Amino acid sequence: MKILFVADPLASFVTYKDTTFAMMREAQRRGHQIAACQPQHLRWLRGQPVQAQVQDITLTGQTPAWFSVQTERNAALASFDAVLMRKDPPFDSEYFYATHLLEQAERDGARVFNQPRALRDHPEKLAILEFPQFIGPTLVTRNPDDVRQFHAEHQDIILKPLDGMGGMGIFRVGPDGMNLGSIIETLNQHGTQTLMVQKFLPAIAQGDKRVLVIGGKPVPYCLARIPQGNEVRGNLAAGGKGVAQPLSARDWEIANSLAPILYRRGLLLAGIDVIGDCVTEINVTSPTCFQEIQQQTGCDVPALFIDALEQAVAEATA
Repeated sequence: MKILFVADPLASFVTYKDTTFAMMREAQRRGHQIAACQPQHLRWLRGQPVQAQVQDITLTGQTPAWFSVQTERNAALASFDAVLMRKDPPFDSEYFYATHLLEQAERDGARVFNQPRALRDHPEKLAILEFPQFIGPTLVTRNPDDVRQFHAEHQDIILKPLDGMGGMGIFRVGPDGMNLGSIIETLNQHGTQTLMVQKFLPAIAQGDKRVLVIGGKPVPYCLARIPQGNEVRGNLAAGGKGVAQPLSARDWEIANSLAPILYRRGLLLAGIDVIGDCVTEINVTSPTCFQEIQQQTGCDVPALFIDALEQAVAEATA
């Protein structure tokens, strides 16, 4: 296959832990051809298919020069067997516009994973609202009074922006309500920005688990991202320690319920975040943790993903 990765700049990859790199390495190992571009390289002109300035690359197996560029050319996205959208959040206006260009590429005949419409339909914080049976007490609002009432009821709460990633902008407020007003003002920008508020889950001490679902099926191991020191966030980007472990019975229940639904909607890969018994987010833009799980358990997550990608392409072209 010829595979195009729409991603962040290749030079920014931290290869020992990067999931997109792991996907590329497994694809090349199988003999697939790899190309890459960034969202800003996408373009459309009336009468032509969606195109991009792409780099055909080969992985060298070395560091830091982990890839070499064979050619740089303009190519129609539909000329690839698969296009993988792997741009990291935030899901801002430019990301939104990129999904529309990718959706136009689908009309040209391109096969895009995850599907652009599914990316738009599943904002990572708000996607959980559809599954109340799996989430803890949660509030989404712009209204400061709503937040104060939620805090009065639950005492210990987490506040987060809807467009953050890697634990960015997450605050915990305990029973004393210290700095609640200031935090609300910071996150909702005086009523102009919507925020999410959730009851604090003490099970975060055992980790914020990333449960991966690929091709409608759960990966049997998750990565528990455990907060360190006085930090409340388990995100690896916020200094959390990643510990791979088998899925619990509750993890299997959640993953088996959500995986086929997400897959039918065009999400080949999703990362379900679970604290204790509760889903806190559903990540669809560029879910990670492939390498950490593989290194600690031997479960070859990149191979599972490329298996699913090959099957999806075969079904689409049958």
